[in-house]
Amino acid sequence: MTQGESMGKALIAINAGSATLKFRAYSSDGKTLLARGMVDHFGRDHACLELEKSGKRYTQPLGSGNRDENVAAVLNTLADHDLMPLAVAHRVVHGGLHYRSPVVMTPEVVDDLSALIPLAPLHQPVSLSVMHAFAKLDPHLTQIACFDTAFHCGQPVVATRFGIARHWHEQGLRRYGFHGLSYAAITRRLPELGLGASKVVVLHLGSGASACAIHAGQSVASSMGFSALDGLMMSTRPGTLDPEVVLYWMEHEGMDVAAVRQELYKQCGLYGVSGGLSSDMRELLQAKTDEAREAVELFCYRAAREVASLATAMKGLDAIVFTAGIGERSPEIRSRILKQLAWLGFEADLAANLAQSYRITSPASPLHAYVMATDEEGEMAREAAALLCGDVEL
Repeated sequence: MTQGESMGKALIAINAGSATLKFRAYSSDGKTLLARGMVDHFGRDHACLELEKSGKRYTQPLGSGNRDENVAAVLNTLADHDLMPLAVAHRVVHGGLHYRSPVVMTPEVVDDLSALIPLAPLHQPVSLSVMHAFAKLDPHLTQIACFDTAFHCGQPVVATRFGIARHWHEQGLRRYGFHGLSYAAITRRLPELGLGASKVVVLHLGSGASACAIHAGQSVASSMGFSALDGLMMSTRPGTLDPEVVLYWMEHEGMDVAAVRQELYKQCGLYGVSGGLSSDMRELLQAKTDEAREAVELFCYRAAREVASLATAMKGLDAIVFTAGIGERSPEIRSRILKQLAWLGFEADLAANLAQSYRITSPASPLHAYVMATDEEGEMAREAAALLCGDVEL
C-alpha cells in the first residue's frame, strides 16, 4: 500500500487573507471536521502554522513566510497527520455575474476570475495566488472555487442597480453583495429556529461587516454593493461613503488612486474614527477616550440603521441573527444594537445576552434576536462535496 493509500482522504477548505491562511480538513462528504489550522502572518517573515486535530494542538514555525512555502507546509502538516487532500476548496470573494455556484478550477476559470480583479483588487489576487501555489505543488490536485457573491445572485433586479447610466450597469457596475458563504451557512440553520420561511436580517459583524435580508432562505438585499467597501462601517473600511469625499481627496489633497485605495481599505472604519487607536472592537470597548467611544457608537448606529433599511426591502421583519467575530462574541455590541431597534419590537434579555445564549431576547419579545456561529469553511466543504458527487442541488 502506498503512502497516499494509507492516508485518509479529506476535503480541504482554504480561506486566505492578506496575512493569514485558514484551513480545515473535512471528511469526503464535507460533513465531518477532521482538523483545523491557520498560518499566521501569511506572506510575511516569521510565519507560524498551528493545527488542531482530535483535541490536540500543534505549532510549527515557518521562517520566511513565503507563500509557496506556507502552502507546502499546510499540505505537509496534513500529511503528517494522515490527511491527504481529495480536493481543495477556496473562498473566492468575487464570481461576477457568471459564477453562481462552485466550479472546478481550469485555466479558463482562472482567466475569468483574473478579469474580475478590478472588482475586488485586494481580495481576488490573494485567492488566485494561493490556488497557483497549490497547483505548482500538485498540478493534478482538484481545486474548487466557492464564491461569496453566489448567494446573492437571485436578488431582485432593483436591489442590484445603482442610479447610474444603463451602459455602466450592463458593463458590470452593479451591486453584488458579499459574505455569501457565511450567509449560506446561517441560512442552512434557520429552520432549526423555525425561521426557514421567515424574513430575517443577518448581521455579519467582524473585521469585515455586512448585513443581509433573507426571506424564505433567499437573499433579498445586502448592505455591500459593487465592492466590499460598501454598507456598514468596518474595522478599517468606512462603509457607505459619499463619492464626493473621494473626489475631494483627489482634487484637493492630491491623492492618487493607490493612496485613495489605501485610505479606504486601511485607514477608515473603527481605526480611523478612533483616531488610529485601534481597529479591534475589544480594545475600543475597553478604551476611555472620546474617539474610541464615538467609533463604537457609530459602528452600532450604522448596523441598527441598516437593519431597518433591509426590513423595508423585505416589507417586514421577523428576526435578527448576529454572527461572525463581533456578532458572536460581543454582548455589549449586540445589546447596543438591539437597544436602538427596540422600537421595532426587540426586547433584549440581558442575562441571556451575557450568557451567550442562542436566543438573546426575552420570551415576551414581539421579535427575536439570535446568535449563531458562522461556518464559511464548512459551507465550502459541503458545496465542494456536492459538486464532486454531481449533486447540482446546492
